[in-house]
Amino acid sequence: MKLDSVRTIRLIGAIVIIILLIVLVSSSVYTVKETEQAVITTFGKYTKTAQAGLQFKLPWPIQSVTLLPVNMTQKIELGYYSDNAGNYYSIPEESMMITGDMNIVSIDFFVEWKISDPVKYLFTAENPNGVLKNMLQSTVRSVVGTKQIDDVLTTGKIQIQSDVKAMLMEALVKNDIGLMVIDVKVNDSEPPTEEVAKAFRDVETAKQEKETALNQALEYRNSKLPAANAEADKIVRAAEAEKESKINVAIGERNRFLSMFNEYKNFPAITRERMYLEAIESILPGVRVYLDNGGEVDKLLPLEDLSAVGKASSILD
Repeated sequence: MKLDSVRTIRLIGAIVIIILLIVLVSSSVYTVKETEQAVITTFGKYTKTAQAGLQFKLPWPIQSVTLLPVNMTQKIELGYYSDNAGNYYSIPEESMMITGDMNIVSIDFFVEWKISDPVKYLFTAENPNGVLKNMLQSTVRSVVGTKQIDDVLTTGKIQIQSDVKAMLMEALVKNDIGLMVIDVKVNDSEPPTEEVAKAFRDVETAKQEKETALNQALEYRNSKLPAANAEADKIVRAAEAEKESKINVAIGERNRFLSMFNEYKNFPAITRERMYLEAIESILPGVRVYLDNGGEVDKLLPLEDLSAVGKASSILD
């Protein structure tokens, strides 16, 4: 009886020792995947970081290991969440924001991120994922709060993505929690209610009608502009011709005056007489001229044909 008891105790002891050895060996050997890094702590204090492959450590509770997917891209959804089946569910308290022109908009964001420093990721913040999401919410509200509603709903999404990414990266560098942002995308942006959405659709329709009216006006202008330019060119050419004509007339008058003036300087008395006679001829074109007894010609023009005058005198005689 005693022999059986001793054998039983020895068997139980051997089994316990084997179990302990299995536990010790299993807790000392671990595998790190290609997408992971392992952070080793000794009595809770950081010791080292292990790379991919089969690794060894001291058994628990001396050392413990935490595997982190440092080479895997992870995501944060803001304004909605999705399940494994591909279903999407809205979170209004996250997506509803106020724009810079005091309008309300519902906007969803999708952010891709990775662990950049596994040690800081584990020990700097208690919940780095939650810190990142809070930073994202704060950054998004700050950026959207500076934009106009039209930009948020239409053409300004790319700029919003860029601004959010830049501010979020700056905040992560400042807080240094071992995370990095890879990409920021605006999944969707829309007015919060159907009434507001209808109002914005009306605004977009008005903008399109405005563009149509502008295009029609430009088309009309382009159709009329060549004729108007041709008419303007015609008027300019006529004015240039008139100008040249006036200049030529003025030059002729000037030359005539200078010629007369030069004649006057050389023969002042004769020139005065000639000018007088020309003036009388112009003023009194049909005047008759008589000869006085002294045989001199009176200062009236035109001079009649002396042969006709002679004939008349002979008839009178």
